[in-house]
Amino acid sequence: MTFLKLLSIRTQTYLARVRARFAPQGLHDNATTPEGRRRAMLLLFLCLMANGLGQTMLFAILPSIARDLKLTEWQAGSIFALSAAIWVYSSSFWGRQSDRLGRRPFILIGLLGFGASMLGLASVMAMGLAGVLPAVLIWPLLVLTRSLHGVFGSAAFPAAQAYIADRTAPAERTEAIATLSASFGLGAAIGPGLGAALVYFGILAPLYFVGGLAVVSAIAIWLLLPERTRPIEAQQLGPKLSWRDPRVLPFVIFGLILGTAGAIPVQIIGFFILDSLKTTADQGQQLTGVALMASSVASLFAQFVLVQRFKLTTRFLIHAGVLTGLLSNLLLIIEPNYGLIVFALLLSGLGFGMARPGHAAASSLAVTPLEQGSVAGIMGGVSAVGFIFAPVLGGWLYGFWPEAPFVLCAVLMLALYLYVLANPRLSTLDVQVNVPEDDGGVPKS
Repeated sequence: MTFLKLLSIRTQTYLARVRARFAPQGLHDNATTPEGRRRAMLLLFLCLMANGLGQTMLFAILPSIARDLKLTEWQAGSIFALSAAIWVYSSSFWGRQSDRLGRRPFILIGLLGFGASMLGLASVMAMGLAGVLPAVLIWPLLVLTRSLHGVFGSAAFPAAQAYIADRTAPAERTEAIATLSASFGLGAAIGPGLGAALVYFGILAPLYFVGGLAVVSAIAIWLLLPERTRPIEAQQLGPKLSWRDPRVLPFVIFGLILGTAGAIPVQIIGFFILDSLKTTADQGQQLTGVALMASSVASLFAQFVLVQRFKLTTRFLIHAGVLTGLLSNLLLIIEPNYGLIVFALLLSGLGFGMARPGHAAASSLAVTPLEQGSVAGIMGGVSAVGFIFAPVLGGWLYGFWPEAPFVLCAVLMLALYLYVLANPRLSTLDVQVNVPEDDGGVPKS
């Protein structure tokens, strides 16, 4: 026991020296100054980009690999379902733990969990492709390794958002959290294109790359991110808010439909490109990557140009976003060429890039200041629910008719628009979105 204690002390002393050696001058000493906060914010932004990179890289390459592994479309989609179901509950758990124990440990847990999940997925796929792993074990192991992201990867964003909130005044918080949220969006935009380039080193190279990047990011957070200020332990909490609350329920229903309709196309489009364009696996991966990148760039344009630069109301964002999303699915139902597929996904990114911030802002405005954390948690869980059912449902429908998932999404978007018109709370929204991402930008599963 004495030896272990001595080893622990020596290790902590060594790590302190390493942090002092590699941290930028003044980062720890001035962590609460504007310069210190700026450096910490930049570090968080760069490190959390790995999550966005990994999501869209995986969506781009999974269809091709699934075909080689003899997985059906619904099996490939269901790999994400268990992870999303776990995320609904684990994200709020990790957020509460970070209130008690500090933010940095849970940012580390999230990044390492995400990295382990990506490296585990790549390893299982590699063994399956090499014939080392029995076919009956491939799908269950893929589900389990992806679930590491749901269990542990969900710790990073709540802790990172709380880290920023601890160190910013209320007037600065919206901009700071919106910038942090953009790390995922920017990573998602870069991911497909970078994945298409990395595939030249092997079809699994993108997954190994992003898994390694997450581990490197965790090391950077461990060594360089200061946390001299402990979170407030006796913080006043708002009253418990139920999803059944009449003020909240319309936004829960809206979010469930929007999330489901948004999750199906991004997970089916890779198979759709392979089959409709009759491409090889490598060509399909690259074409899917470009199409998903176009969607992500359009979503970023909507969030950072249309939403933040123009004085748009929540009513306009929700109406325009839902109708644009409906149009994108109608285009995919037509027997398309590749250009039409890319254009449809671009419209999808634009539509959801408007609808999601509008939904987030509207739900925030529907409750009191003391209920902001509660409504953000509810809406974060709602956004993950779409990824529980959408992959299995979309894959199952695709097996009957490739265009069937897009027909379902078009019907859902049409029903959603009619619901917006019919519901008094949603149909009378007329508030400018000056702070669209304060409570709804980060908690994406």
